[in-house]
Amino acid sequence: MRRFILAAALAALMLVPASSASAALEGEFARFKTCPLANSAVEACVYAESTAGSFKIGKKTVPLVNPTILKGGFDPTENGNIFGTGTFVAPTDGQTLSKTPQPVPGGLLGVTAPLWWPQLLRDLFNETINNGFTGVTATVELVGPASNVNLSIINTLLGSGTALGFPVRVKLSNPFLGSNCYIGTTSNPVKINFTTGTTSPPAPNTPISGSPGTFEGLEEGAIARLSNNKLVDNSFAAPGASGCGGLFSFLVDPFVDSILGTPSPAGTNTAILEGTNYVGDAAIIRTK
Repeated sequence: MRRFILAAALAALMLVPASSASAALEGEFARFKTCPLANSAVEACVYAESTAGSFKIGKKTVPLVNPTILKGGFDPTENGNIFGTGTFVAPTDGQTLSKTPQPVPGGLLGVTAPLWWPQLLRDLFNETINNGFTGVTATVELVGPASNVNLSIINTLLGSGTALGFPVRVKLSNPFLGSNCYIGTTSNPVKINFTTGTTSPPAPNTPISGSPGTFEGLEEGAIARLSNNKLVDNSFAAPGASGCGGLFSFLVDPFVDSILGTPSPAGTNTAILEGTNYVGDAAIIRTK
């Protein structure tokens, strides 16, 4: 009964009569400008902005200081409405999950190259890392197509089950690490399943709780907004580093693993996203 009431309430807000058309999306509708509205199967436009949170893998915690955006459309396949399961559809600009670098606190400051490395590699490391190039950024990247995103609006509202899930890899960027240093790969990604409820992680992690946030209808109910939304997961595993240091990756990868504490098993990692989520009625947005 609770599920039915919540679904009915949100549906009522989002199925109001459409207003007159205009040349471009404006106001609250502007954030949906890349929603794939040309796809007639898309019934909802999604725009989720995370402005706080953190990502902990092994021994390193990276706070989210630069806003990260997830956007696209939703094509329902169950029950014929957006409250069932469905397929996430890429936005028109192709950027389903924004590639937003986050600074890694401390970077690799103060770390010296292992003595057992070749002299050439040690000199290169010490020059690039310890002589001013100490900063490292971490960027979470979606692995595969937008359809790999698992979104459940009803689970988000109820605080139960997976609200948002996707496979990702984390790119570590630094002059020494090169352009292909990752935690996770396309064939072995980090699989995160966020909930707005309470997690059930394996030891040694303890349960943490998220929140659906505060629900509000905008534009006469054409847009549903969840403010102060909190998504959490601390039950996923993370593989070791790969591709770090280019040709010397066979030496640098283990070194990066020793700094990060990777590979790290389920129960030792945590991801938290906090922000505001918007879901718009695609039928109404098409008239704008």
